[in-house]
Amino acid sequence: MIDLRSDTVTLPTQAMKEAMLRAELGDDVYGEDPTVNRLERHTAELLGKEAGLFVTTGTMGNLCAILTHGVRGARVIAGNESHVYRSEAGGASVLGGLVLHPIQNTDDGGLDIDELTTALESPDDPHIAPAGLLTLENTQNRCGGAVLDAAAIARFADLAHARSIPVHIDGARLFNAAIALGVSARSLVESVDSVQVCFSKGLAAPVGSMLVGPADFIHRARRIRKMIGGGMRQAGVIAAACQVALDTMVERLAEDHARARRLADGITAVNAPEISVVAPRSNIVVLTSKRADGRIERLVAGLRQEGILVGATAARLRAVLHHGIDDDQLERAIGAFQRFLRAGSG
Repeated sequence: MIDLRSDTVTLPTQAMKEAMLRAELGDDVYGEDPTVNRLERHTAELLGKEAGLFVTTGTMGNLCAILTHGVRGARVIAGNESHVYRSEAGGASVLGGLVLHPIQNTDDGGLDIDELTTALESPDDPHIAPAGLLTLENTQNRCGGAVLDAAAIARFADLAHARSIPVHIDGARLFNAAIALGVSARSLVESVDSVQVCFSKGLAAPVGSMLVGPADFIHRARRIRKMIGGGMRQAGVIAAACQVALDTMVERLAEDHARARRLADGITAVNAPEISVVAPRSNIVVLTSKRADGRIERLVAGLRQEGILVGATAARLRAVLHHGIDDDQLERAIGAFQRFLRAGSG
């Protein structure tokens, strides 16, 4: 199968497996796993923050950040297409007593500035939950892997900080954003308070994410991680793979971006009626249908018959390029898309 559903389906490299076998281990809950400790320091330094906290998933990293920043009854402002709002089971509300306040995501992955400005206000009114945290996402998954540059992030962060509201970035694909822009990941997060990054997507580690921020913030987040069941023991086994991912897989993300553009160009060349292709800005290709009439479902089913898996809803298809897809597989996928679209399956 050619699996384009997500970059979460990536498999660890041989170097990662060997590092896992050789990892120096200790009990991480006691702070004694040297491999975890090195990865936490390295990632924090790489992103220009004081400290790091190793967690199993991006969702856990975001939840730890939100619960650490948050005060019960406050609002967490998030894009209406964000992972925090749509795909994290309402954890901030269920576990933190926080109100998720969605505002409009723009096509470029940012936030509607007028709506954001209004949302950040906390009038002295007992009917209204005060604004407590702003969350951003980079790259923005549901906006087709859209990339926020440092200026855009700073603009949003400055609005929040002017009102003493902290800012967290869900950077599950932050390194994709950095590669797409040709800048350091550090430069993209200088203006925010905390950041979560994933090792298990485009970087191809089998599991693991990192939350970074000020030392006192991470100290408090460590308690939250334990509370929600994220305290691991000999976690260096997986941290070793994440270190290899960070050292060897970041620059090659450019290959995924180039393949995404080739896939999008191949689909666009068909000029299929009622189908639009969002020009990829990183490793995600999105097709949308102007009508929810089964076109996308038929295309997904046809692709599956040819051994190609994609993610889809009624009017939207997503294909994600990653380390597990080579040029030959890409050409097979392009050919299959073109055949089905020309035949009217789209």
